[in-house]
Amino acid sequence: MSDASLGRGQPLFYGWFVVGAAFLVMFTGFGAAYTFPAFFDPLSDAFGASRGTVSLVFSVSGCLYFLLGAISGPLADRIGPRPVVGFGMACIGLGLIAASFADSLTAIVLGYGLGVGIGVGFSYVPAIGAVQRWFRVNRGRASGWAVAGIGIGTMAAPPLAAAIIGILGWRAAYVALGIAVLLLGTLAVLLLRGSPAELGLQPDGAAADPAEAGQPSAPPPGFSLREVLRHRVFWQLYLGAGLCCIGTFVPFVHLAPYAQDQGLTRIEGVWLVGLIGVGSTLGRFVLGGVADRMGRGRAVACVTLLTGCALLYWLTATGFWALALFALAFGLFYGGFVALIPAYTIDLFGLRAAASVIGVLYTSVAFGTLAGPPLAGWVFDVSGSYTWPIAICAGGCLLAAGLIGRLPARLA
Repeated sequence: MSDASLGRGQPLFYGWFVVGAAFLVMFTGFGAAYTFPAFFDPLSDAFGASRGTVSLVFSVSGCLYFLLGAISGPLADRIGPRPVVGFGMACIGLGLIAASFADSLTAIVLGYGLGVGIGVGFSYVPAIGAVQRWFRVNRGRASGWAVAGIGIGTMAAPPLAAAIIGILGWRAAYVALGIAVLLLGTLAVLLLRGSPAELGLQPDGAAADPAEAGQPSAPPPGFSLREVLRHRVFWQLYLGAGLCCIGTFVPFVHLAPYAQDQGLTRIEGVWLVGLIGVGSTLGRFVLGGVADRMGRGRAVACVTLLTGCALLYWLTATGFWALALFALAFGLFYGGFVALIPAYTIDLFGLRAAASVIGVLYTSVAFGTLAGPPLAGWVFDVSGSYTWPIAICAGGCLLAAGLIGRLPARLA
C-alpha cells in the first residue's frame, strides 16, 4: 500500500495513527528507562556502589535523551522522523541487551546509560515533533495522548521488571526488555509519518486543496531556529523548564529507596514508582484537553506550581498510603507538564522549526536531569536524609512556575 493511499478512504484521520506510533515510542523508550528503580538495589548489591553513584547511571541516560534532542530534532526536520526514530529504538533495545553482559557499573553506564540515553534522544523529540504537525485545534489533546505512553510505560515497566528480576535475575531481565523494545519499536516506525502532506492531507484531517496539488508547499508558519534562539521568551522558558526538571526526576530514582528507608519492601517501593506512572497517564490524557480550553501557557505554569507543591508534601509523607498519594499527585502534574510543554512551545514559536526548537528546549531538561538525582543521592550519602534535596527540588519548581507564568500565550 502506498503512502498516498493511506490518506484516502480512511474512517479515522491518520494523524491518530501517528499519535499511536508516538505513544508506542514513548511507552517502549521511557518504559525501559524508568525500569531503573527495579534495578537500583540489584546493581548496588552486584557492584557495591553507593546511592549517589548508582543514581549517576540514570542521570547519564536522562541527560543524553534530552540533550540529544538538539541533534535529533533538526535531523528529523531534514530527513523525516522515521529513520531517526528507527535508529533510536535500535539503540535502546541493543543497549539493554548489552547491559546484561556488564561486569562493572561502568559497563552498565555504557550499555544502559548510553544505549537508552542515545536511543530515547533520537526517538522522543522526532516522534513528538511529528505529532505537532498533524494537529492544530486538538494539538494539546494529541500531544497528551502521545506522551501518555510515558506514563503507562512508567506504570507498567518497573513492576514488570521487578517480577522478571525476581524470577530470572537482573541480567535476563535486561535481555527480555531489550527484545520487547526492538519488536514494539519496529511497529511504531512502520506507523509513523512526518506530516499530513505525505498523505495528501492537512492538519486535523482536512483534505488538501486540489488546486494546490503538485505545487511546492509553503513553509509552515513560525520562527526559524535562529530567530527563536535570539528571542528572550525562549530563554525564559528554557530556564523555567531546567529549574523544574532538577526535581522532576528525583522521585523516579529515589522514591523506592526512600520508601525502603521507612520500612517498606523493595517491591512496595517499585510499585510507588509505578503509581507515578498512573498519575502521569491521567495527567497526559486529561490535562491536555483542559489546556486546549484554558490556554496552554497558563496550564504549564499551573502544573509546574503544583509539581512543587507535591514535592513539598513528600517531605511530610510517611507510610505506604501517604507516599502513594504523593506518587499519584506528583505523576499527575509531571504528566501534564510533559504533555503540554511541546504544544505550548509551538504556540509560542510556530511549526517552522518544530522539532528543532523542541529539541533545543529539552537540553534544559537534560541539565536538570543530570544534576538532580545524583545530587540527591550524594547528599543522602553524606547526611543520611533526603530533606534538603527534596526541599531544593520543590523550590526549583516554584521558581520555574513564576518564570513561565510571565510568558505570553503565543507569539507565532
